[in-house]
Amino acid sequence: MNPSVLQCHKCWKWGHTTFTCRSHGSKCQKCSGPYSLENHHDLAWCCKANFKTNPSRLETKKDKLCPYAFKCTNYKGEHCVDDNKCPFWKHRFNREWYTKKAQELREIQANSIRSAVNGNKLLILH
Repeated sequence: MNPSVLQCHKCWKWGHTTFTCRSHGSKCQKCSGPYSLENHHDLAWCCKANFKTNPSRLETKKDKLCPYAFKCTNYKGEHCVDDNKCPFWKHRFNREWYTKKAQELREIQANSIRSAVNGNKLLILH
């Protein structure tokens, strides 16, 4: 038996359960916003009108689906976080792959934080 890597149904990240999640709130499965999918239409920027953009964006009607692409929290692809198109979903039974990919993503995040902090240090020094 090969158990799968667990996926949290609160933050939608792989590797832990909803019970052990350290996230302070739910994340939207569609856009990763700080609200549940049920509130996407009312709270998401993509469903609200914005006349300052070019072209301007009209509000998505209540009875219509959001016209914007999904944004995967885990892989940043244009698919839902629990979609079978997601590489994390495809490899959910492969702990080695998950561990390697999770480490790569942590390193990328740490490097971007480091470069942002170093960039701010340069601004402070000037």
